[in-house]
Amino acid sequence: MSAILLPTRTRDTTELDSAATLLSMLDTVTTEPRPDDQLEALTLAVAADLPVLLWGEPGIGKTAALTQLAEALDLPLTTVIASVHEPSDFSGLPVLGDDPATHGVPMAPPDWAVRLVQAGRGLLFLDELSTAPPAVQAALLRLVLERRIGALQLPSGVRIVAAANPPSSAADGWELSPPLANRFVHLHWTHDHEVVVRGLSGTWPRATLPHLDPQRFSDAVAFARRAVCELLTARPALVHQLPGSQTRRGGAWPSPRSWDMTVRLVAFATAASSSTDVLSLLVRGSVGDGPGFELLAAIDRMDLPDPETLLADPASADLPDRGDLRQAVLDAVVAAVRRRPDKARWDAAWTLLVAAVQTGPPDLVVVPATTLATLRRDDWEAPAAIDQLAGVVSVSMVADRAAARARR
Repeated sequence: MSAILLPTRTRDTTELDSAATLLSMLDTVTTEPRPDDQLEALTLAVAADLPVLLWGEPGIGKTAALTQLAEALDLPLTTVIASVHEPSDFSGLPVLGDDPATHGVPMAPPDWAVRLVQAGRGLLFLDELSTAPPAVQAALLRLVLERRIGALQLPSGVRIVAAANPPSSAADGWELSPPLANRFVHLHWTHDHEVVVRGLSGTWPRATLPHLDPQRFSDAVAFARRAVCELLTARPALVHQLPGSQTRRGGAWPSPRSWDMTVRLVAFATAASSSTDVLSLLVRGSVGDGPGFELLAAIDRMDLPDPETLLADPASADLPDRGDLRQAVLDAVVAAVRRRPDKARWDAAWTLLVAAVQTGPPDLVVVPATTLATLRRDDWEAPAAIDQLAGVVSVSMVADRAAARARR
């Protein structure tokens, strides 16, 4: 009588079921609201309907951040690995119709583009962008800027985010072409040690769109346009600066297109009452570090008090608390006296310097006080306020030497 073989699949199936249960427990995580400048900058740029490019080393969490963002914003996520596609996958495949001579040859879009159009909304994630060869990058230009793939127009509810590793750490990496790079807001993705440790324990930060206050929309738009236009009026060379090195051309740099994106980003950050750090990430990610820092400095000075108003009523002056802004105000006051010097304005400036010493760091007064002293005329008596600055700078001696030089 032959032996009866018992099935072994039952035990194997049970072990796999147990493994699946364990995997499910490991995959179960929660989220929590947690301030995160990177996530806020990303969500604002996505809300502003601007293409975003996340730069970061492999394994830093770019893909995970995009997946979590799509879930938080309730947008279906479509991932396309740019480096494994052909140019025709983004420009469209030619399809012959009944009479090409009459109707032409339409360009058929890929299936993922059709699904996005049918859904009407979604988050298109272009991954591994820095490993896409130049021909593919060229085909992506129209997709990123015009949202067109072949004859298909993506709906307004679709947002585009890309991710890339630096060419030095990418597999067969390429520098981004300047035309493609200039179409993105570049955000450099880094890890926060505390966030990673807490996430590995089961709780990750939640990506939420900051509240956009409708009552601030008009002021936000006016503020953004004024900030950018005033800077470019004073610094026309910043309107368009194509970097000299190929590496820098593959990042953020100023052009009329990227300045237009900057206006939008400043308006959104203002309407959301975002922090200066978030605004800095967005502005520098659009036009680059140098022009971005210049714009941020100009924005800081936009709300500074008018020096003429301060000179008209120095006793009621309210000087900024931040050191660099206070220094800028005092320098502007001295410059205003230099442009139109008279005794009353000179005295008022000294009153302001005394107020600055009494309410802030005294070292901020040294340079403007020294400059103001050199503006003294022979028939101007030194105001009593100068005595209160004697411990900060020898103003009287400087004034006397200036007067002596003027008499020679």
